[in-house]
Amino acid sequence: MKSMRWHPPGCGGERRDADQVKRDGWRQTGLLAVRIDDERLTWPERELVRQLGEKLYGKTSKGKPR
Repeated sequence: MKSMRWHPPGCGGERRDADQVKRDGWRQTGLLAVRIDDERLTWPERELVRQLGEKLYGKTSKGKPR
C-alpha cells in the first residue's frame, strides 16, 4: 500500500528562497519587497526605497537602515 504524499499549497515540499518569494510576490500580486541595503541597487535607488519606506511606515526602529 502506498502512502499519500500530498501537501496543501505552501506546506511541505521544497522551500523557496527569499528572492523567489519576492519575485513571485511582485509577479503575482504587484507587491514589492526590497531590502534597503540591496547591493544590486544604486545609491539613488536605495535612497528612494528608504524615503518611500519612511513615508509609508515611519522610520526604522533605530532611525536608520541596518
